[in-house]
Amino acid sequence: MSDDLKPANLPTTGAFVRDTTYINDRVVSSLEPGSAPQGDVIGEMTWPVEAGRYRLAAARACPWAHRSVITRRLLGLEDSISLALAGPTHDKNSWTFDLDPGGVDPVLGIERLQQAYFNRIPDYPRGITVPALVDVATTSVVTNGFSKMNTDFVKEWTKLHRPGAPDLLPDEHADEIAEIDARVYPKLNNGVYRTGFAADQGPHEEAFDDVFATLDWLEERLSTRRYLVGDHITAADIRTFTTLVRFDAVYHGHFKANRNKISEMPALWGYLRDLFQTPGFGDTTDFTQIKQHYYIVHHEINPRGVIPKGPDLSGLLTPHGREELGGTPFGDGTAPGPVPTGEEVPREHSAEVGLPAR
Repeated sequence: MSDDLKPANLPTTGAFVRDTTYINDRVVSSLEPGSAPQGDVIGEMTWPVEAGRYRLAAARACPWAHRSVITRRLLGLEDSISLALAGPTHDKNSWTFDLDPGGVDPVLGIERLQQAYFNRIPDYPRGITVPALVDVATTSVVTNGFSKMNTDFVKEWTKLHRPGAPDLLPDEHADEIAEIDARVYPKLNNGVYRTGFAADQGPHEEAFDDVFATLDWLEERLSTRRYLVGDHITAADIRTFTTLVRFDAVYHGHFKANRNKISEMPALWGYLRDLFQTPGFGDTTDFTQIKQHYYIVHHEINPRGVIPKGPDLSGLLTPHGREELGGTPFGDGTAPGPVPTGEEVPREHSAEVGLPAR
């Protein structure tokens, strides 16, 4: 899943329907490191968990990739899975490594993520999406199925988790997390896209109502509890955060999801500030790249490519008071360490934009 939406993917009439067909290979702990992938059918093969074997191709702009970046950081997998960051804009051939010297990823040695897809499936016919896990030795995509990929990071990569890594998918809350995702994914995560890419008034209004009914439900739920499930951060919070943090900056204006902003909903605004100030969340959020992507790439919506100067996002750094609701971010675990060198979000791309210089 990504924002890699070519013009041909967008409807000329009716509702926006996302292509959800992925390369759903799995990376599992039951295979010995160094072993070859098991299976013959792409999308059903299994690969071994192995430090250094894979590179996570992501983009700061994309909410789906942002989930994987947060999960990797919270679990302390930075030393085991390296990170390739594509730039925020792309052409019809999709994501490029134009942030790197010479426009080439220094580990994979490619200019376009498309090359890694073609190495796996020649003339791959679908969107070249992020996140994608790439086998470094063959420079070929293992999987771009973001949901299974993140679940495997949590459940299959446990031997390589950092000490104190939180349990993002606790067994006792598995059903509740799945129920929340079944509502939040179609009506909010993808709902903002259905709102913004609808080609007719009726589908736009239907999606609009879905988005704000879900936000109202979350507002009520979070008025009495610090996190969506249990007493610490879980995958449910990560999945919700990446949409909420983009809402006021992009979705409210660009996607016409404008009944109100998140900053105008007390519980959600406090919840968003709480998560944003938690290591792994705000320190992986790049507002400059987010705005560049949506306002430049989606030229069907914003044909002149003008990026709005606002809004002021420094409110994300203000006190939230959510500690009074109980719970702690990492439960019995601990916070991740500093952001690895080379993966830092520049201050001028963060919520500190507009604050006095330090």
